Formats: sequence, C-alpha cells, structure tokens
Amino acid sequence: MIFEIEYSLENISNAVNQLLEAINLGPKIWLFRGEMGAGKTTLVKEIGQQLKIKSIVQSPTFSLVNPYETESGEIVYHFDLYRLENIHEAIDIGIEEYLDSGHLCFIEWPERAESLWNIPHINIEIIQLTEFSRKLTCNWQ
Repeated sequence: MIFEIEYSLENISNAVNQLLEAINLGPKIWLFRGEMGAGKTTLVKEIGQQLKIKSIVQSPTFSLVNPYETESGEIVYHFDLYRLENIHEAIDIGIEEYLDSGHLCFIEWPERAESLWNIPHINIEIIQLTEFSRKLTCNWQ
C-alpha cells in the first residue's frame, strides 16, 4: 500500500492525522527518510503529539534513542541514527532488542543501518517542495 500527501507546515497536524489513519494497524517499525532539514523530527513530534506522548518529543541525535510513554501507557522509541559510523554501533546500543519489543519504533536516518530493515516496516519519505511545504510518501514493506 502507498500513501502520499502534500502538506504545508501550517497543516502538518491534518497530514499526520491522515497518515495515522492510513497506517492504522501496520508494522511497528517506521523509517523516516529525507534530506537534512526535510522535517523528519518535526513530523515525529507531531505524530507523538497525536499519539498523546506525555513528554516533549526531541531529537535523540546524541543519545541515539529516546523512550517515550503515551497517556495510555504505550512505549514509543525514537531513534536518530545520523551519527552512527556503521551498523555495529546500532547493534551495540541494542537496537535489535528495541525492534523486537513490539513497541512503536520511529527511526530517523535508517540508511545508516540499512541491513536491519529485512523485517516488516513502514517507509516514510519526506521531500521538501518549498521552504514551507513537503511531500510525504509512505509505503509498507
């Protein structure tokens, strides 16, 4: 299944609402792809808000992974793999255990550990169209 939407930063909440409806009960591993500055973290923050994560979602650039809890007690893991030198660093932080946890895992810069994604996942690609607009393409693998 493929889902596509163009959105402005002003109506990102509507785009995320449509995305969440389209994904519904899809895989728990969500890979966020896009150039630097495309809006991956902004999108994850809005998804977190709509999933009712209790704390403020921030980029885990230096910690590599931030755990969050929703109001209903569900756990969500947010990864930023940008700083990884190789896949072994991802394995060293125990990424496979997170992926097998059954919890939602949002992963920015999945290209840094591409060989890990031979499991069911959702690719979410963000393309910057203009300074204030984006195109989001989502497919299930």
